Amino acid sequence: MAAAMVLGVSAGSISAAPFQDPGPDYSKNKTYQQGMRDGKSDHTANKDHSKKRRYQKDEDQKAYEAGYQKGRN
Repeated sequence: MAAAMVLGVSAGSISAAPFQDPGPDYSKNKTYQQGMRDGKSDHTANKDHSKKRRYQKDEDQKAYEAGYQKGRN
């Protein structure tokens, strides 16, 4: 009975912290860097996403948003 309780506790603690993929590395992407600048600027001025930039390529838009969020925080 004690062995069953130990296994139950250890199995529960393993599943409590799932691994999250950090995503692609956009650090050298120009649109990511622009997003970082805009995010930092908005954070400093206490604005909420003041510049609404739109990019044709989905990957560029994702890079910009990732940079913006990183710069904002």
